[in-house]
Amino acid sequence: MNANTDLTGAPLPPEDSNSATITGATTQKPTTALFPNGSRRERPGTLALTIGFGLVAVCLIGLFTSPSAAIGGAWCIGMMLVLLFLSVPVAIALSVPSIIGVYAVSGIPATMNILSTAPFSAVSDWSMSVLPMFIFMGMLLTQSGLSGKVYRVADYWFSWLPGGIGIGTTFAGAGLSAVTGSTIGMTYALGRAGIPEMLKAGYDRRMAVGTIMVSGMTGNLIPPSILMVVYAGIASVPVGPALMAGAVPGILLAVCFAAFIFAIGIIAPKLVGRGQNAHTPAANNATTTDATRPTTTWRDRFTSLTAVWGFAVILVVLFGGMFSGIFTPTEAGAAAALCSLLLCLWEKRGEQPWRKVADSAMDTVAATSAIFFIMIGATMLTSLLAITGLAPILTGLITDLGLSTIGFLLVLIVLYIVMGMFFDTLSMMLLTIPILLPTLETMGVSPLWFGVFVVLLGEFAMVTPPVGIIPYIVHSIAKNPEVNLGATVTLRDIFISLMWFLPVVVIFLILMVAVPGMTEWLPDLISRTSGGMSG
Repeated sequence: MNANTDLTGAPLPPEDSNSATITGATTQKPTTALFPNGSRRERPGTLALTIGFGLVAVCLIGLFTSPSAAIGGAWCIGMMLVLLFLSVPVAIALSVPSIIGVYAVSGIPATMNILSTAPFSAVSDWSMSVLPMFIFMGMLLTQSGLSGKVYRVADYWFSWLPGGIGIGTTFAGAGLSAVTGSTIGMTYALGRAGIPEMLKAGYDRRMAVGTIMVSGMTGNLIPPSILMVVYAGIASVPVGPALMAGAVPGILLAVCFAAFIFAIGIIAPKLVGRGQNAHTPAANNATTTDATRPTTTWRDRFTSLTAVWGFAVILVVLFGGMFSGIFTPTEAGAAAALCSLLLCLWEKRGEQPWRKVADSAMDTVAATSAIFFIMIGATMLTSLLAITGLAPILTGLITDLGLSTIGFLLVLIVLYIVMGMFFDTLSMMLLTIPILLPTLETMGVSPLWFGVFVVLLGEFAMVTPPVGIIPYIVHSIAKNPEVNLGATVTLRDIFISLMWFLPVVVIFLILMVAVPGMTEWLPDLISRTSGGMSG
């Protein structure tokens, strides 16, 4: 994988691509990037490769000359980090050092045992079958053209509020990134549609780009969240409760962003195109004369809902089935995927619908295979930590620091933001969760709560300047004249806009630490009403 591809190996959209347009003005095939790598680096050059392989050689020498198994395990962790920095695929970066480490510490029998058992044990749990169902559902909904319809509905229903277009964009982004499983893919699509719409309405350019950057942060918390399913597999927690644990925090964070934009619309209306001093396209250095938007009536709002009836049906099947106890999460995922298949066939009738279904199926197989290979690598890493005894040593070191639970979590916030300079959310999860879980147990931190916490931290790292990848993606989108309408959006504007929005995330993280029950309320409720939802 590299900076230009996702986990499936498909190319990410180019910065001047029109294929991501969400407004329906184009009929080109939309580009989806499920679980993009999010790397900020191009392929390593000759010098980087030379240094990297030199460091790998040093790690190997240190491993085979280590005086203890724990030190050998530490050398293996170092080798993993070097491989990840070299943009080696995550599955290989996790599994190869683990296999070599087990061989160095315990010999051939233990190595053969891991090679024969880890691939099966990592992905054979029945609850993991929900993963391809959710991915298939997202692919089909994207192929069916749902993206543009969801955005238009959100725009219609919230545009009358102060900051209403931004509020609608926030909720549309949350819904789209939840369905597609890709924050980056959603950012490409929504950025091309939302930025020009907000600029036409007189939004300050910083407000427009800031709204786009944070609108997808909640998508990997709200079910169906593929990252939460992956976390459940790594942490060995039931998939159903893990999925539901992120729903309330994800929705609350989206509401917090919407409330912030609404407050801006009241306090500083000119930033959202209201008031006598409101920004106009001319004030944004735009050359277009289209400074007005058509008036939306309540009839238009209710009529727009008919375009997303299929999405509503899928939500009823997914959540209603789990709440009622008719479906387990795995069965609900399968039923929702079936509904998405029927919806795609209906929406694309006359446009070779079976070709779109076949494309979705192939993309699903590729994405699922990539994720399963990564989970196998994570299982091998867990085995390495157990065999070398490194996990209890790390737990003891952290415990000996005398940090309170809150202090430990604050340290993790800083750690993940720093890791966000180099890794995407999935890589950070797979590298840290096997190491941190034993410590969490000693500190009494709920695995469900920590899953939501770590996914949100990963998304936070991706938008944090100056190293998060999302700001640079939005900046590249905003360079397109069709998007900026002639306005000049600098990288400084991007960073200033994030300084407005990111305090909302920090406050929400503090709220999560102070009120951990928000993550377990919904899983407990469903468990009581449906009699359990482990599968």
